Amino acid sequence: MRILIAEDDFTSRGMLAAVLKKAGHEPVETVNGLEAWGALQKPDAPRLVILDWMMPEMDGLEVLRRVRALPGDRPPYILMLTTKTDKAEIIAGLDAGANDYLAKPFDVGELRARVEVGRRMVEMQDELAGKIGELQRALAEIKTLRGIVPICASCKKIRDDHGYWSQVEVYVRDHTEAEFSHSVCPECMKKLYPEFAGDAEDT
Repeated sequence: MRILIAEDDFTSRGMLAAVLKKAGHEPVETVNGLEAWGALQKPDAPRLVILDWMMPEMDGLEVLRRVRALPGDRPPYILMLTTKTDKAEIIAGLDAGANDYLAKPFDVGELRARVEVGRRMVEMQDELAGKIGELQRALAEIKTLRGIVPICASCKKIRDDHGYWSQVEVYVRDHTEAEFSHSVCPECMKKLYPEFAGDAEDT
């Protein structure tokens, strides 16, 4: 999985990248908040982010707020990396939209575990979004007749939502998935083709 690292400290960034590579991920490194914000606006932005709180140009909290304000049904999973241990500050990060946080200096095993949680969450989100998309496409393909249908008592034409009158088969065709195969019923056969009515009854 591609994972964005936003960390201005060279040593910490290199260690994060090395841990992620060893775990089979593809790190995308950025050196400050502004660069991270730019990367996260791209269509192919990584879905999992390790975001340092204290960075030049733009701090992690501001990056987090901006990312959460972006439209979209698949927001990234964001892990805040911080030296801050004050509970109020940690709560502020979570309230701003962080999914999880990790204190610096971090433990490699804990980092791997938290990244793995994020990976599973992203995959579950993608799976759910895929199923929602399938349902939306299925609903778009299903056409149904609902409510009261105004029909002429004489000619049996149906009035549509725009006030136009259509033949029954045209209306049904436009509002359902039904297809018509035309024939003539016995009663109409007697009325329209009396010379053939007897033959039709014998068959």
